[in-house]
Amino acid sequence: MMNTILKQRHFLSFPQYAVVGASKDQSKFGTKVLKWYIQRDKPVIPMHLSDDELEGIKTIRSLTDLPNPTETAVSIITSAKITINLLKQIKELSIPAVWCQPGATDVACVQYINENGMSDHVLFEGECILRDGDGAMQAML
Repeated sequence: MMNTILKQRHFLSFPQYAVVGASKDQSKFGTKVLKWYIQRDKPVIPMHLSDDELEGIKTIRSLTDLPNPTETAVSIITSAKITINLLKQIKELSIPAVWCQPGATDVACVQYINENGMSDHVLFEGECILRDGDGAMQAML
């Protein structure tokens, strides 16, 4: 089993990122995560069910709309009841890395991750890209 640092490095090694849970509300953590990628010049696609654009970037409606899902790492900032369905899509699409922000998972999500062999490529134990992401990127240099 990979430790947290290795999972963070793995996550940050992908050429494309997607953020699920961003909105036009600047105070929401989903938007803060989206801006984290933008500020670091990381190629990022926001997913939103109704807004066509966030932070000047065209959105997708579903993870199935990702142009290259097997080359995209996904940040999740949603409630656990939404996260569980996202995890199922992620498994079906063979998305290689997932970062669930604090509060995005519950017991059912953790059980799904563990029972489906996803624990080595899903960060779900309280790791926060806003807090931990820069340190993980520095460690990769």
